[in-house]
Amino acid sequence: MSSRNTKSEEEVGAIDLTPMLDVVFIMLIFFIVTASFIKEPGIEVNRPDATTVEPKANANILVAISSDNEIWINKSVVDPRQVETQLQVLLSENPKSALVIQADNEANVKTMAEVTEAARKVGIADVSVSAEKK
Repeated sequence: MSSRNTKSEEEVGAIDLTPMLDVVFIMLIFFIVTASFIKEPGIEVNRPDATTVEPKANANILVAISSDNEIWINKSVVDPRQVETQLQVLLSENPKSALVIQADNEANVKTMAEVTEAARKVGIADVSVSAEKK
């Protein structure tokens, strides 16, 4: 009979962790859903230096131009003839997004102009060039 009493006393003194685990999982789901994921163009470039650098808040479309004049969008190389199509797809996902071109120091200005022209054709009005602050 004493073993029953000690068992019930242990059960009474035990803390139920189930509600706490439920709250932790709900918070985890909340943070995953509300987190804004950083989109990477897929290549690291050496950006040019500039004295006037302003951060862009709504830059959701990133295009990188390598030193070999390869155009990178969403971690893959894109043919220059397909840039307009790729930008149209990205713009349809978020109509109010801006474009940031991350051009390498050695990249050709012609390639950057082609990307800018493709952006204007699909309706992206806010186009910027990424630079390092001096």
